[in-house]
Amino acid sequence: MCVCSYLCVASEYFFRLCFNFFSESQSEIVVESLLSSSNLRSSMPTQQIQSIRVFVATWNVGGKSPHSGLDLDALLHVHSEFDIYVLGFQEIVPLNAGNVLVLGDNEPAAKWLAMINQSLNKSSPPSSSSSGGRLGPKTPSFGAGSMFFAKPSLKKISESFRTECRRKLKICNCSSFSEEIVKKYGRESCFRCPESLVNQSDLLCDDDDEEDDEDEDDDEDDEEGGGKVASLVSNQMMMKYGLVASKQMVGIFLTVWMRKELIQHVTHLRISCVTRGIMGCLGNKGCIAVSLQLYKTSFCFICSHLASGEREGDERRRNSDVIEILKNTTFPRICRTSFTRVPNRITKHDRVIWLGDLNYRIALSYTETKTLLDKNAWDTLLNKDQLKIERDAGRVFKGWHEGKIFFAPTYKYSYNSDAYAGDTTKEKKNKRRTPAWCDRILWHGDGIRQLSYVRGESRFSDHRPVCALFVVNVDVCEGRIGTRRQ
Repeated sequence: MCVCSYLCVASEYFFRLCFNFFSESQSEIVVESLLSSSNLRSSMPTQQIQSIRVFVATWNVGGKSPHSGLDLDALLHVHSEFDIYVLGFQEIVPLNAGNVLVLGDNEPAAKWLAMINQSLNKSSPPSSSSSGGRLGPKTPSFGAGSMFFAKPSLKKISESFRTECRRKLKICNCSSFSEEIVKKYGRESCFRCPESLVNQSDLLCDDDDEEDDEDEDDDEDDEEGGGKVASLVSNQMMMKYGLVASKQMVGIFLTVWMRKELIQHVTHLRISCVTRGIMGCLGNKGCIAVSLQLYKTSFCFICSHLASGEREGDERRRNSDVIEILKNTTFPRICRTSFTRVPNRITKHDRVIWLGDLNYRIALSYTETKTLLDKNAWDTLLNKDQLKIERDAGRVFKGWHEGKIFFAPTYKYSYNSDAYAGDTTKEKKNKRRTPAWCDRILWHGDGIRQLSYVRGESRFSDHRPVCALFVVNVDVCEGRIGTRRQ
């Protein structure tokens, strides 16, 4: 081994001491100083910026299970073909005592997954990806009725929509700095990191592991539907999009889909849940957060359902929910090497997107709000929006961003109607709610540019869905595009 090799190994040993004996910020300063004053930086891989297109949607579906006639194509903007789809739902099951206190019903979640897959992977002419990849062959169209077999299994249907690459995402595939030295100089380093002793299957709050305790009757039901699930994805090679992550917590459901050729570049996939419901410990309110790394850039997606209520002071409960979610959402460390700083907190990620029914209301009476709505006085209404008031005062979401709202309040509508609840004489007065922008999408971090912020017009629920389109920058190792990092 040449002198340079010994210097590299010694440098790695010193770096490791820095991380062990200094705080994170101190160690990063020491390492950055060393790199800038040596020729080590010149031997490290260079990076380039690549832009990807991300579609985000949030929808409170009011406890209703999807039916075969529901068309998601318009909601998902399927003809635009984004690189990543982040879809969050609230109240996918009724928030009754049975679903909140006992084991939740995951049949609606399985149906939503099937419908999303049908929209994203239906047959369409191939086109170039914005990320430079090539689309695979056409995917077959599936009959609408094929999704709604008896008792669909969330576990089985999730597995069906995942590519082979997705099955490897639970483990860290980072190489230590010493391994890079070995590759370069052809000799084992005495400072090589040992293999992780963590049981990777315990790290994810994923839907896959939640049904292991089901009884034999459920297994038999799963077997009956297994053939029909398999028919949805008879050939995974024909899928344009694969399921990267999905998780249900009572009525909250978050699912992330990605263009198939990007999935191989995803690492460090982790999921965390925070409950903020009854007595602060039940899952009827709270959040699901997904953390992952795409190439060299970390992402965090949070889907939340915050405290409800339009009485004066209820906004403080929602502020408290946000603060507790930011405080208590932690992701386990799964990296084998001490040099890789995989974020374990929401705001430590490079790119963060928060979506959900945040439940912030308009600080006006029903009559005042309706009068301003009839006049299309959007600016006046937005100035009374509780989330804007609380953010401007620095009490919540400090440092976060939200696009300008140019759409009508998304809550509360009469079912299958364009009228707000309480507008018709047939409805009882106690069912009336002041219209509000409950459903929101915010982001945190640099390298995120919002292209649009709109609402959908589906009458399926008493909420209108809200969608945002983003262009997001990711750091890519130069010379390694299209290959998996080892």
